[in-house]
Amino acid sequence: MSTPLLHCLPPDQAIWLEVDTTHQHLCVWRGKESVAVYPVSTGAAGTGQQEGSGQTPLGWHYVRAAIGEGEPTGCVFRGRRPTGERFSAQLAAAYPQRDWILTRILWLCGLEPGHNRGGDVDSQRRYIYLHGTPPDQPIGKPGSHGCIRLRDDDLLAVFAVAMPGTPVWIHAG
Repeated sequence: MSTPLLHCLPPDQAIWLEVDTTHQHLCVWRGKESVAVYPVSTGAAGTGQQEGSGQTPLGWHYVRAAIGEGEPTGCVFRGRRPTGERFSAQLAAAYPQRDWILTRILWLCGLEPGHNRGGDVDSQRRYIYLHGTPPDQPIGKPGSHGCIRLRDDDLLAVFAVAMPGTPVWIHAG
């Protein structure tokens, strides 16, 4: 288990995010005050740092990029770019193997060298995001390929306050 670096401590007054993989929720904090809590779905394979593991990485991160501003709810992303599609049951039936990344993307970058930054444990190079998920996918239990999935409305609320640079702490209870 990693010890958070001193410069990774949550800010006293600013917004930061906490993802609890054990309880499958994301808490938005303003300093020491909890502002909102949302259910999430993290890695079906559990937690871990290793590239290719399908696990959700632990430790301190920050929002590297906020992608999708102005796109419609249900917008489909591939390679962090909108495809022009909107998620629907018909689209899901046509592409049953897709890992749907919808509505917005908050791309994470690790802050802990050797733990979630650099080498084969780099969260950014693993393309770890907070992103939207189809309405028929379960939330509140692990099910992703390592990312943190949220319902569209919850993601839009988080996206509105989590600007690039926002600290994110991911832990297992």
